[in-house]
Amino acid sequence: MKNFTPPALAGQRVPNRWDGVAMVLVMGVLLGVISVGRHTISTPIAAIQGTPIHLDPSYLPGYALRTAARMFAALFVSLLFTFTYATLAAKSRRAGLLLIPILDILQSVPILGFLSFTVVFFLGLFPGQEMGAEFASVFVIFTSQAWNMAFSFYQSLTTLPADLQEAARSFRLSPWQKFWRLDVPFAMPGLVWNTMLSMSGGWFFVVASEAVTVGNTTFALPGIGSYVATALDQRNLRAIFYAILAMLVVILLYDQLIFRPLVAWSGKFRFETTASVSAPEPWMLKLLRRTQLFRNLGEAVGAVFGSVFRLRLGRSAAAQVDENRAPSKLIDRLWYAVIAVLALYAGWQVVSFVSTTLHWHDLGTAMLMGAYTMIRVIVLMVIAALIWVPIGVWIGLRPKATRIAQPIAQFLAAFPANLLFPPVVVAIVYFHVSANIWLTPLMLIGTQWYILFNVIAGAAAFPGDMKEAVANFRVRGWLWWRKVMIPGILPYFITGAITASGGAWNASIVAEVASWGKTNLMAQGLGAYIAEATADGNTPRIVLGVVVMSGFVVIFNRLLWRPLYAYATRRTTLG
Repeated sequence: MKNFTPPALAGQRVPNRWDGVAMVLVMGVLLGVISVGRHTISTPIAAIQGTPIHLDPSYLPGYALRTAARMFAALFVSLLFTFTYATLAAKSRRAGLLLIPILDILQSVPILGFLSFTVVFFLGLFPGQEMGAEFASVFVIFTSQAWNMAFSFYQSLTTLPADLQEAARSFRLSPWQKFWRLDVPFAMPGLVWNTMLSMSGGWFFVVASEAVTVGNTTFALPGIGSYVATALDQRNLRAIFYAILAMLVVILLYDQLIFRPLVAWSGKFRFETTASVSAPEPWMLKLLRRTQLFRNLGEAVGAVFGSVFRLRLGRSAAAQVDENRAPSKLIDRLWYAVIAVLALYAGWQVVSFVSTTLHWHDLGTAMLMGAYTMIRVIVLMVIAALIWVPIGVWIGLRPKATRIAQPIAQFLAAFPANLLFPPVVVAIVYFHVSANIWLTPLMLIGTQWYILFNVIAGAAAFPGDMKEAVANFRVRGWLWWRKVMIPGILPYFITGAITASGGAWNASIVAEVASWGKTNLMAQGLGAYIAEATADGNTPRIVLGVVVMSGFVVIFNRLLWRPLYAYATRRTTLG
């Protein structure tokens, strides 16, 4: 009998039982996306404003689905932002002079600062529709995810080993080819870990992004954040427990289905010259590789993307680069002048806006509150570094420990500070202790994980050949830390410290103001200052608080972290 099998399928088997399992997972994701879209696209905003958030746990699966959809939508936008913004800052020295300080400012702007201005914009963009509120929520989650991803990618691009860059020039790779064949693969291990951290950062601010009150504008989008806000308002401890359980289930699901396979896949991009010990594959990666239909589909999609990434877009790099060529001083001076004019114009606009209702003593108050918060940030940064650097190195050097710690760290990093309000408020009231001191540990919840995740990424990316050399020379103890591991993870640690510093300032918004039912506690600080101004709808005070906070962060970064970062780039880059 004549064989009529199409040539494209020759030698391939029909879909197997593993395809059936994968199909169930894919169909579940698609049905969830369709369900979220059906309840969002054409729903009037009056419907959600008139519908209360139900604390019955039977509503939690639907709430969890909608929260997860918002977070992954924000994560997609964050990746686009990372690949464009961080690349431009790293590839262009002049652009970096402007973009990196702007990134410092953006990561320091508190989430309530973004809410105050974007809610009105998006609601006006979709008048009377829930879609406007959804876009506002996604944008707020984006602001809690994008900055550390951009810093991680920027750090990787600025620490590319010189021999790899020389190889790219020798092969005459175009900028497009070099980006996808060298830049992105080299940055992938650190970027994957920071992507996980970004998802957890979105959870940390999920209450502020879904239950929004800015002046006279109030709405509560169906989701776990609104569920938690309602439970806190009603003092319902059982509902808070259900919300924590739902968060844990969602985090475990996307850890097993997405991030664990991504971490295993990114391991092949580690920069080393010897073969490392292969770690066991995650079950999801094994499932996808055992399927026939999905594997063939993945190979076809990969071939299409591979052909796109191999396109010779742009001019090929020169094989020889004149490293002694100095940049034009005239263009540099013109560029500095443009930056100065833009900064002066922005400052003039801010002063013109706030001076209509505020006075010099308001600036003094904001500066004093900023000093209080800065002291808290410095103390907590030191504590976080002393605790999590050794732990992160220990975890990152042991693949088995990494697999165990990964979901635990994601859950702890995602734990919103709001859920600790009940025991903290009750303890402060019961023991009659100062809120200025004992609300401070809540800020640590939003700071320490930036350091831990980046240190784990740095230790996990430590070259295997260097580990073998160190073991052969029997380098141990303090000498091992001083000469081997600290230089090896220093760029990663500084990236984590920069984002941790900004995260601590941002976390002050939820850490310096705590409430449990009718009991409200407030610590003196810039976070409480901005939170109070936001609740009152006092836009000039919000602007003043945000500008002062941004000024503190930029000065702190310029005087400490940027010089350290330049040192790490200059002295600890491999190759």
